[in-house]
Amino acid sequence: MFKLTNIPKRLNSFQIIILGFLGMILFGSLLLMLPISSQARVITPFSDCLFTAVSATCVTGLVVKDTATYWSLFGQIVILCMIQVGGMGVITIGIAIIKASGKKIGLWHRSTMQESISAPQVGGIVRLTGFILKTSAIIELIGALLLAPVFFRDFGFLKGIWYSIWHSISAFCNAGFDLMGTREKFSSLCSYHDSIYLNCVIMLLIIVGGIGFLVWHDIKTQKLQIKKYTLQSKVVLLTSLVLIFLPFVYFFLFEYNQLPMSDRTISSLFQSVTTRTAGFNTQDLSAMDESGTAIMILLMLIGGSPGSTAGGMKTATFAVLFLSAITVFSRRNDVQCFKRRLPETAVRNAGAILFMYLALFLSSGIIISRVEGLPLLTCIFETGSAIGTVGLTLGITSKLSLISRIILMVLMFFGRVGGLTLIYAAVPSSENNNSRLPLEKISVG
Repeated sequence: MFKLTNIPKRLNSFQIIILGFLGMILFGSLLLMLPISSQARVITPFSDCLFTAVSATCVTGLVVKDTATYWSLFGQIVILCMIQVGGMGVITIGIAIIKASGKKIGLWHRSTMQESISAPQVGGIVRLTGFILKTSAIIELIGALLLAPVFFRDFGFLKGIWYSIWHSISAFCNAGFDLMGTREKFSSLCSYHDSIYLNCVIMLLIIVGGIGFLVWHDIKTQKLQIKKYTLQSKVVLLTSLVLIFLPFVYFFLFEYNQLPMSDRTISSLFQSVTTRTAGFNTQDLSAMDESGTAIMILLMLIGGSPGSTAGGMKTATFAVLFLSAITVFSRRNDVQCFKRRLPETAVRNAGAILFMYLALFLSSGIIISRVEGLPLLTCIFETGSAIGTVGLTLGITSKLSLISRIILMVLMFFGRVGGLTLIYAAVPSSENNNSRLPLEKISVG
């Protein structure tokens, strides 16, 4: 006979994370459907609202309605709130609310928070939550103050304040949503392609948000004593630098060589920074050749760093895969980095994540290409942007059918929540079993 004791008493951490994001998306969709959310004061179709809510909460930036010209101030506020919550993490906001209400934060809450931000341990998780909230507020405020002179000059005082706050939060949260549609719909930051100052501010916000709160907490604790940084911080910082510098060199040499030197330099650097995480663009992406587009797809799949506002496979995952290959080439037994040995679980998880991302973004791109009758490279660029929660597009998002939009929404959710989180939420953990099956070799390669 079935016993009630077989029913789980509570959801696990991974299921809570998923339900938190789903709840935020549904609530935001319903708010965007209200007539007050659109400038025309009409009820927006649920499919458009849902796509916008998924893109905002998953800090992606793909849109089917131009943010500046379609949504009212109320609708823009709703979108910005979803970007903020999605960037910092639904669980982070939830823990903050619990703490502010004076309620006790139990071990279960702490464990959920640990999984949400990929923290190494439960200890100190509440203090880390406070650090995340304070750091985000300070950085976004500084970003808004730095952007204010440009937007005050171009849009006036009141509108300039709103534009400064919006783009600071959107850049720090690596969302890529913009309000430049008042100049030209879906134009992103192309009108500022020659503004070195604004480009630098936006890039700094993107980098700070994409590196991750765990790394910044490590930097705050250890200051400039790099040797005392955790292995994860060292790997994230080094990998991020490499992934900014190498694409910059490529874009500078081969993509933007027709531009004046200053414009060429800043456009190349901006494209290198924004492609992995943010989704802003200052140049026409459709004008790039196929090799440049392929490099951008790879960068979008890698994404930001663990515990950051960005999505994607993560820089640490890419670094582990690279180090694993080096280990095989050098015929060593253990994967090593900075005189430390990496656990086998990290290598296995990295391989599983790579397989999931490649399988999903390629198969989804093929399906969209067949459904829409579009070139495959254009479609896998769109799916790579969605699963990497980047938001860059070659201009096809608003023209896609409902089937293709649903595919992109699933990819955006997968990319923000994380593939392993979804699997761990759906598949119960197996009981520990010390017995092992007989070993037999198999040839690979």
